[in-house]
Amino acid sequence: MHIQDFSTHAAVAKLTSLARKPHDLAAPGGLTAERVGGYAASSVSFDLLYATQRVTPEVMDALQELADQAGLIDAFLAMKAGATLNRIDGYACENRQVLHTACRDVFSDAPRAQEATAGAKQELAKLRAFLADLDNGAVVNAQGQPFTTMVQVGIGGSDLGPRALSLALQNYAVPGRSARFIANVDPDDAAEVLRGIDLSRTLFNIVSKSGTTLETLTNEQLVRSALRKAGLDPARHLTAVTGKGSPMDDSAKYLASFYMEDYIGGRYSATSMVGLVTLGFFLGIDAVMEILAGAHAVDLAAEKRDIRNNIPLLMALLGIWNHNFLGHATVAVLPYSQALSRFPAHLQQCDMESNGKSVTRQGNPTRWQTGPVVWGEPGTNGQHAFYQLLHQGSEIVPVEFIGFRRNQCGVDIVVEGTSSQQKLVANMLAQSLALALGKEDANPARRFAGNRPSSILMAERLTPRTMGELLAIYEHRIAFQGFCWNINSFDQEGVQLGKVLATRLLRLLAEDRTKIPGEDSGQESLEKSLLQQAGMV
Repeated sequence: MHIQDFSTHAAVAKLTSLARKPHDLAAPGGLTAERVGGYAASSVSFDLLYATQRVTPEVMDALQELADQAGLIDAFLAMKAGATLNRIDGYACENRQVLHTACRDVFSDAPRAQEATAGAKQELAKLRAFLADLDNGAVVNAQGQPFTTMVQVGIGGSDLGPRALSLALQNYAVPGRSARFIANVDPDDAAEVLRGIDLSRTLFNIVSKSGTTLETLTNEQLVRSALRKAGLDPARHLTAVTGKGSPMDDSAKYLASFYMEDYIGGRYSATSMVGLVTLGFFLGIDAVMEILAGAHAVDLAAEKRDIRNNIPLLMALLGIWNHNFLGHATVAVLPYSQALSRFPAHLQQCDMESNGKSVTRQGNPTRWQTGPVVWGEPGTNGQHAFYQLLHQGSEIVPVEFIGFRRNQCGVDIVVEGTSSQQKLVANMLAQSLALALGKEDANPARRFAGNRPSSILMAERLTPRTMGELLAIYEHRIAFQGFCWNINSFDQEGVQLGKVLATRLLRLLAEDRTKIPGEDSGQESLEKSLLQQAGMV
């Protein structure tokens, strides 16, 4: 698979020219009912309304050309089939496949990556059996009582995705069960979680692919200590999700163990055992299969070459238009659903860890902007907080709204002729219109320039299936952008550097000495000085 540099595509020059005069949404007739109907796409359960983006038919045609010239669909298909993508030509790298989609291809009779999908099916069968044992009383605590809580202990991708999904779907929880999370190495965070649970009826799911993640292992030891102090056997209360052959791959230490493979990156692991063990305990196996089915449906829909009929691809290209051609450095993801309160945090990691790169797949510095800053919060509270900047700030922030026509619980109230859910959706739609149209006013403080781009991603209801779809839409949007920018979206060397330096500082603290053998004395002196200045030594 050959991917050429972003700036060399003929479509880039065309888009650069078109960007000098983008569509004026705020002009008379700039946003019409006809335009709203003409700039809409559908994939699986979701509709994407993008009339409030600053695009024209010419821009859309050029974006299609860019997708074709960059070979985005071919790259995506190669990823799903098991091509080695996690590499930089000519340099030391992980040289791994990228096969999170194989975890969802379990519904196919002819999966694209047969061996990987066979492994995923095997782990699903293990999970199904384990959950059945919990349900039928074959696995209980020492007092013969069922477990009521599972605490996932992980960090980064082993926390953010599963946490976001569990919060999003808590209205679908198995009665009497709860899910909690310990990620932060901050001992106060772990202490707060441990105080709020009955240890005797709690399972702790320890998640680390390498089995050596410092923060996770530290928290595991804290959990084991708490269990022992309570007179409980940790081996009856701990499960593990790790790589085969890792230090955590030890059946004597865990009640049950599940595997994750090297070809599944942490931030793309929510639909592997990393997410499914805790989600399975909390939601049940049927909900897990619905999440997978939703993600799988989008995996297939994302293969379409027509950008107007492929929401992940279309979102990726609209993001590139805003970022590379209109010069907008950030993007806000604003769900109008409180259940998605942690979904933007997951996307922050997934997008910024993936596409926050400045080197091409050939090891050359990029000559174009890559990943934008991604941030967001539920829109309902945001309206009364940071929306002031969105509407009138000097920096234009493109927005991706997420909404649902119906609420999860089916409980609502009608006041003054409309329900709460209708009010919620109306607020979201109104914000999109206000950002686009702006408002003239003689008072400059009350003047809104408009032409602030947004799109609206909508489905009927947030369910396990649509949650799986939503997750996959964003995963593929990120991958398509990385392919287009010719960067490696699947490593995280910047994260590793911080870990190395943290390890050196911890060594200094643990050993309480002024010299680490073999280390540069100037570097060590700097680290020691920083520790002293922070009051740590």
